[in-house]
Amino acid sequence: MLSDLPRDLAEDVLIRIPVTSMRAVRFVCKSWNALSKDESFTKKRLTQAKAAASTEFLAVMVINDRVYLISVNLQGIHNHVEPSINHLGKLVSLTNSDGDDISVVYHCDGLLLCITEDPHRFVVWNPYCGQTLWFEPISRPNWGNYAIGYENSKSCRSYKVLGLIESSGYVRYELYYINSKSPSDMTIPITIFPDWDIEFYARGVSLKGNTYWFAQENGVGDDGTEIGDQDFLICFDFTKERYGPRLSLPFHSIMDDTVTLSSVRDEQLAVLFQQVDTLHLEIWITTKIEPEAVSWSNKVFLAVEMEPLDDYPFEVTSGSFFVDEEKKIAVVFDVERRKQMGYFAYIIGEDGYFKKIDIIDPSEECFFPRMCSYVPLSTYV
Repeated sequence: MLSDLPRDLAEDVLIRIPVTSMRAVRFVCKSWNALSKDESFTKKRLTQAKAAASTEFLAVMVINDRVYLISVNLQGIHNHVEPSINHLGKLVSLTNSDGDDISVVYHCDGLLLCITEDPHRFVVWNPYCGQTLWFEPISRPNWGNYAIGYENSKSCRSYKVLGLIESSGYVRYELYYINSKSPSDMTIPITIFPDWDIEFYARGVSLKGNTYWFAQENGVGDDGTEIGDQDFLICFDFTKERYGPRLSLPFHSIMDDTVTLSSVRDEQLAVLFQQVDTLHLEIWITTKIEPEAVSWSNKVFLAVEMEPLDDYPFEVTSGSFFVDEEKKIAVVFDVERRKQMGYFAYIIGEDGYFKKIDIIDPSEECFFPRMCSYVPLSTYV
């Protein structure tokens, strides 16, 4: 009987099973269910997963209303070895929630914030531990945007979810406390009147527990239409529970240019900028990034003339990316730009290196597709 296996042998078996199959493992027998949730075993799995992440990039994305784990392997890319992108499978440990369709997913420190199609609730999920915590927004069920972050304390990290909505010059937001024993523990809504705008499709990037967005100056032209004269970064500081000042960018964008953010090892921020008219693409990486201060490398990480390679700009609403600093490679995930069908990975490097890989079956749906990097770091919340 499987339940009679010695613990060390059972651990040896379970630790080889991918996280996408762990829910099935928990139904095998009571002892395997208990072992899969044991804190010491979970730490071993996380250590193993973190080691694997050093050789391949892991990402999560929403396909057909479910969260999928994807791996990207760039090993040997400069030695004529083709890069590979693999679907590792669907993450299915959302307990008793098979009927909940997921629309958006955010990542922070191994935790996934999943926004459901049902506007009256969302879930914070640790796939490696199989833990979930459901929230029901009380004051406003239709927040326009979300973010997840944490505050470091002496004893632990206090994780928090930010729900916010922008409308007609104001931002209204509230916080939910993940570590709290009560899912109803939240701040009262706060309204501010900033001099900046964050577009509805712009998703923040979590970095060292805080979330950063690309923003533009809130201004009105002579004809009454909104204009953005300046562009910059805005950070929500989860420790101080407030927005920080404007943070400068190493370029200036105009309307319809593509600007999107990514984290680098949860230590630096990378920004992709592509001009809509020339298709010139640049990626910049910070040397220092904090909620109230930023500095950029004196040299652009990657600069590519995209027009000879692909004659459409990346979508402002769906493009997302990550970089491999060692290999000087960027991988951009985006829709097929000509027909707006299909979802591809565009692998871009120096000296004209360019690969386009189809990563979604035509039968699958991926509306406003965005991937986010995933590194399993957290254990329990």
